Amino acid sequence: MNILFLVPYIPSRIRIRPYEFIRHLAKIGHSVTVATQFTNHDEENDLEVIKPYCEQILSVPISSTRSIINSILAIPTQSPLQSSFSWNPTLAKKALVLLNQSKDPRYDIIHVEHLRGVRFGLFLQKHVDIPIVWDSVDCISHLFRQSSISNPKRLQKLINKFELPRTEAFERKMLHQFNKILVTSSNDREALLGLNLPGSPIPPIEIVTNGVDLDYFHPGLSPRQPDTIVISGKMSYHANIHMVLHLITNIMPLVWRQRPQVKVWVVGKDPPDSIRSFSNDPRITVTGMVDDIRPYLQTATVAASPLGYGAGVQNKVLEAMACATPVVSSSLAVSALQVKQGQQVLVADQPSDFAQRILDVLENPSLAMSVGQAGRLYVESTHQWDGIAKHLQNIYTDLIVAGH
Repeated sequence: MNILFLVPYIPSRIRIRPYEFIRHLAKIGHSVTVATQFTNHDEENDLEVIKPYCEQILSVPISSTRSIINSILAIPTQSPLQSSFSWNPTLAKKALVLLNQSKDPRYDIIHVEHLRGVRFGLFLQKHVDIPIVWDSVDCISHLFRQSSISNPKRLQKLINKFELPRTEAFERKMLHQFNKILVTSSNDREALLGLNLPGSPIPPIEIVTNGVDLDYFHPGLSPRQPDTIVISGKMSYHANIHMVLHLITNIMPLVWRQRPQVKVWVVGKDPPDSIRSFSNDPRITVTGMVDDIRPYLQTATVAASPLGYGAGVQNKVLEAMACATPVVSSSLAVSALQVKQGQQVLVADQPSDFAQRILDVLENPSLAMSVGQAGRLYVESTHQWDGIAKHLQNIYTDLIVAGH
């Protein structure tokens, strides 16, 4: 199968979903071409990571100024800013030239990712007769609905309130534009279906969950450090900022009251000042970007994920579970997973209950080991990328056989 992946950002170990799709589709024998764009030299260097799995890579630059102009131009329209932010006519036209030049073998499938990439799919749809799969990943209006209430950044909260009705209308329209729509969880599928107008056909939405690289994320050989909590994620992301603020401000004082020696590791790139300031407390380490997150996951006593709002499958939870680190999470953080609460993960939503679950793990090594091992077994059975890639392959095949 000859597949064109058009993604508005370079797939990498941080942008893990398209990276693993590409890697595993190539592994099972498919020819993958990637069309993408970069904003700086460091991002361009990330192309080396996916190059071994690609038949061809088409990449073009896009400046931050161009993205800002795109967003400004979208304001007087009815389209959400997200759908225009990454638009790059140079990339779209070069991808079209590539598709038209390719006759033997021709491309069988076009795979476009995210709301930021959907405009590329709409452009190509007008010019080629090739089935297009849009990986929405999450229902973005569902995320904005939560963010407009809970986002810790006031400006971002206002932007999301502005974006919400436009995004709802746009996603509703997109429900019937593509041959197949993918999302990571049943929650996101239900949120998108909820946008569908009464009497309209059922949109072709299919769940393709996220996985975890079980060879890369695995239990470590070094002993775990006692009384350590790790909380991880991209720290510039508003839901993760909210999560860290909640842990440090509302939960940890209750933990420290019982065990004042407990340390917290906040691990992830681009933490804002509101998070960096916590490092003034000697019990809190804010790492910023790290070359390898695994040592933190493998040696912490417990991984915390008190997510207050969000969408889709939380990779940070899967990665911790893959390292056999016991996870204490909010119910939302694991709502997209088929986990057994109390066995494979400990769940609590109120600060006092969350603090107690953390204390239970810190004070009971046998419980910590049991939950950690059960979590590892869960991701081995449910979230392996090999099986997920085969599911995606079957979706492509069905579209091709059906003639779209």
